[in-house]
Amino acid sequence: MSQPIDLDAALARFDALWSPRIVTQVNDYDVRVAKVRGDHVWHAHDDTDEFFLVLDGELTISLREDAAERSVVLPKGSVYVVPRGTEHRPSSAGGASILMFEPTGTSTVGDRHDEVPDHVDATTGHALG
Repeated sequence: MSQPIDLDAALARFDALWSPRIVTQVNDYDVRVAKVRGDHVWHAHDDTDEFFLVLDGELTISLREDAAERSVVLPKGSVYVVPRGTEHRPSSAGGASILMFEPTGTSTVGDRHDEVPDHVDATTGHALG
């Protein structure tokens, strides 16, 4: 990477929801941006935490912990880390743009997940192109 990356311009290059684009890499980690609306799928990443930064809109992350469910709401500018092994489901009623930081090759639907709906892209990230 020899030039700064304008995240607004990167997000303007695609319209697909729940289909992250890799904007850069740091060591063995991808920095991904995605547009989201509606519900993702319940899933867990067994070996890695998952970092979320809300660039625009509002994101809710539902969590299943200790046989109970709770939700955290992330307004624009908020960050949250889902601990490894924690079942979670991101959602956004009004739509949001998010940045995620996770190891290269990490699947968007984790290592364990419910049935993946058609509107969720099960991927390890796409090149920004």
